[in-house]
Amino acid sequence: MRRTSRTGRPSSAADVVALIPQAGAARITRRALLGGFAVTAAGLALTACTRETAFGASVAPDGKLETQLNVYSWGDYDDPSNITSFQKKHGVTVQLDSYGSNEEMIAKLGATRGTSGYDIVVPTGSYIPMMSANGLLQKLDHSRLRNLSNIDPHYLDQSWDRGNVYSVCKDWGTTGFAYNTDVISRPMTSWSDFLDAAQKEASKNVAVLEDPWEVASMYFAANGIDPNTTKKADLDAAEDYLVNTLAPHIKAFNSTAVTSGIPEGTFALCQAFNGDARQGMLATDTIPKNWKFVYPTPTANLWMDTWAIATGAQHPDAAYAFIDAILEPDASYREVDYIGYSTGVKGLRERAQSEDFALPELVFPTDDVIARLTPAQLNGAAERLVSIVNRMMAKAGS
Repeated sequence: MRRTSRTGRPSSAADVVALIPQAGAARITRRALLGGFAVTAAGLALTACTRETAFGASVAPDGKLETQLNVYSWGDYDDPSNITSFQKKHGVTVQLDSYGSNEEMIAKLGATRGTSGYDIVVPTGSYIPMMSANGLLQKLDHSRLRNLSNIDPHYLDQSWDRGNVYSVCKDWGTTGFAYNTDVISRPMTSWSDFLDAAQKEASKNVAVLEDPWEVASMYFAANGIDPNTTKKADLDAAEDYLVNTLAPHIKAFNSTAVTSGIPEGTFALCQAFNGDARQGMLATDTIPKNWKFVYPTPTANLWMDTWAIATGAQHPDAAYAFIDAILEPDASYREVDYIGYSTGVKGLRERAQSEDFALPELVFPTDDVIARLTPAQLNGAAERLVSIVNRMMAKAGS
């Protein structure tokens, strides 16, 4: 089987045991189905109700590489050439299975209690506290990850996993918006600009993401409120504005909108993940001059997906070897080229800028942008945000 990579080049996945589902675009599937905050409580309840059942025992690493490795990741989210290279170099058969949401993965690990058969999982960083507290992840032995030093310190020691006890960065991205300058001719730099244009020039041709935190954070950021607020007054104000003022102007709640909206012209303004906006621009014969992507002020989400080792892993040495191999700069660059998001490994921005890498600015935000990003948190506002967006959906386009 041959598949088109994020940059349009075919890549072979023939040596990968499990066929990765045809998900269209790695980040599209992974982010579109995230819906992260919709069932957080369900995930906690799941793991809580199974605490009385003992976990299956994890095999201790002994330095002897196993011949099998079982990876549970997002669909079409790992460069097949890296997997093939690892298999050939180390004689390890890689079984790659996929899921569509953090909740699906957590449910599998929680229900099987260390007997899922998976060695490596790829949770979003904000889920690490929940998973570690419920015994779903092993602590990492950093001495077995010599390439950990290749990661830029900015992407280590995150608030949800201080010291990288359970996880290391697989890739990361942020949220902004893309707009058609034929429709919106004024400069756009902020979430306030987005919300204003959504009600004016782009009305009824606006797409926002399906993630409740992301949608609500537009309002919070535009009004100087912490995007992770749990204050009732903040949530009440957000609900009133988003449901009664913004929703009637929304055409779609669709995390894939930007990838088709740019080449097909179906939207004029799209809230979007940076790598997906890049993919939409690369889907045309020539990079469109009438579309711009904005890293909006004052803040936006810094999300990160991570490599982690599941409790009960039976092939720990192979797991460490695989993660370490992907953290090697050349392999990491191939990951960036394939999925269209930065892996956090040092030097990749400079390499992309010096090589034939299209639109590197949509993969590697500037340091100034990175400094003002805010990681999303799973907190007590989660269910309220879901309720708000459900009300928005009911009123959209009215």
